[in-house]
Amino acid sequence: MSVQTASTLGGLMAEGVAALDAAGIENARMDARILLARAAGVDGGRISAWPEDEVSDSKAAIFRDMIARRIGHEPVGRILGERDFWRHTFKLAPDTLEPRPDSETLVEWAIDFLEDNDAPRIVDFGTGTGCLLLSAIGDLPGATGIGLDISEGAVACAQENAKALDLDSQVVFRVSDWDSALDDCERAEGFDLVMSNPPYITQAEMETLSPEVRKFDPRRALTDEGDGLAAYRVLSQVAFDLARPGGFVIFEIGRGQEKDVGQLLVEAGFVGVEYREDLGGIVRCVAAKKTRCSVGRCVI
Repeated sequence: MSVQTASTLGGLMAEGVAALDAAGIENARMDARILLARAAGVDGGRISAWPEDEVSDSKAAIFRDMIARRIGHEPVGRILGERDFWRHTFKLAPDTLEPRPDSETLVEWAIDFLEDNDAPRIVDFGTGTGCLLLSAIGDLPGATGIGLDISEGAVACAQENAKALDLDSQVVFRVSDWDSALDDCERAEGFDLVMSNPPYITQAEMETLSPEVRKFDPRRALTDEGDGLAAYRVLSQVAFDLARPGGFVIFEIGRGQEKDVGQLLVEAGFVGVEYREDLGGIVRCVAAKKTRCSVGRCVI
């Protein structure tokens, strides 16, 4: 009778790395470590510190299932059901994009614009997980906001994230086609910041995306099935109508879209168009300001 050898942290780690390497998955060691830590219920540091620790058969089976999913190019965040972004962890849903570090550029800029404001108001179009709005509000004392998304699943996910971060008293999430869910009072009060990470990938570019993005992020959150600018054509004017005098707009954009989006903002009435690069040196966001106007003169 053969005796089955118990699985260990070190053995499972080596097994997972080998399987991911063989499948051509980048960052195989890091991915395997994250997945094993979750499956085994241990801190990642324990895997290398005590590789001889035994792992139950049930937990080993969970890990092997995770590795199989990763071999199929399912992102680690999707497998875990959550993703770290800014200073928080956000739950994911099938109807939401997986937050990415490049989008932290928008959050950082939003905080820079509003950190001296007293109780700023923000509206976020295409809110998804709510990561942009919740990250900004979490760092801005007294801030409040409204997150809008056409997807019921995304709105439900954002609401869960707000509650988990204890920010649900400061934000409201609604299903909305553009600004249709805003009432007359909210429109009249206006917002200090209008922000969005809309679908900006062109239809042609969709086929060049990695399987992790193309297969697992919701398509309508990625592309307008056209030139990638459709959302900005609508949102530029919507943003101008909703921004308070002296308020700002910030859009996340795709590579090479800065001039086109900047021109749309100018045509809508904004001034002082600026651009900001992400950590990779790619222009990732475009921002502009709505002037403060009084009788006979306008000031920035």
